[in-house]
Amino acid sequence: MLDLESLGRLIIGIGFLLIIIGLVILSDIELFSWFGNLPGDIRIERDNFNFYFPITTMVILSIILNLVLRIINYIF
Repeated sequence: MLDLESLGRLIIGIGFLLIIIGLVILSDIELFSWFGNLPGDIRIERDNFNFYFPITTMVILSIILNLVLRIINYIF
């Protein structure tokens, strides 16, 4: 069971991580130019219709978030 102190530390840790991610994204936009343009992302463009389904990008983000959450869980 999570007590209030552990919950507070978890929220602070997640907030700190979000700040770091935001600063990295703002500092160098070219660093994330691959985001959404990976092989395996489905993009269909027609005259009156655009469809975009980033399968590979979602899998990579899922793996990264899973690792981050496991590390946070290990620390706290």
